[in-house]
Amino acid sequence: MALLQRLRNDLKEAMKVAAEERVGTLRMVLSAVHNREIEEHAKGVKELTDAMVTDVIRREAKKRKEAAEIYSKAERKDLEDKEVRELKIIQVYLPAEMSETEVETIVRKVLAGGVKDFGAAMKETMKEIAGRAEAGTVANVVKRLLQQ
Repeated sequence: MALLQRLRNDLKEAMKVAAEERVGTLRMVLSAVHNREIEEHAKGVKELTDAMVTDVIRREAKKRKEAAEIYSKAERKDLEDKEVRELKIIQVYLPAEMSETEVETIVRKVLAGGVKDFGAAMKETMKEIAGRAEAGTVANVVKRLLQQ
């Protein structure tokens, strides 16, 4: 089943059982996906791929994570908890994150291919990883291995 269809079906199910927070979160995600559909339609793309939908979901998850950190620093536990709950709902739709060890294995393979420049190494590694790890984690591993 396509990821977008899964989101829509899960929204319907959440509405049936009156899970308000889940409904609200899924509506926000679907709204962001819809906005991306509009952007891509202007470029001539008829339908979003699962990779495009995953990218939108990843951005929404990042927003929740950053907001939770901000609320934590501001000592607003109530708002932080809300963001964390939304993040948990969103993360269900994301592929599993790669461990730093797995990222390091891929980076070593890329560097063994003769890439010695940070930018080129990042580009090749991010192609291999295909959104299964955060860019910050990848950048840290690439920097560390290039300095060795």
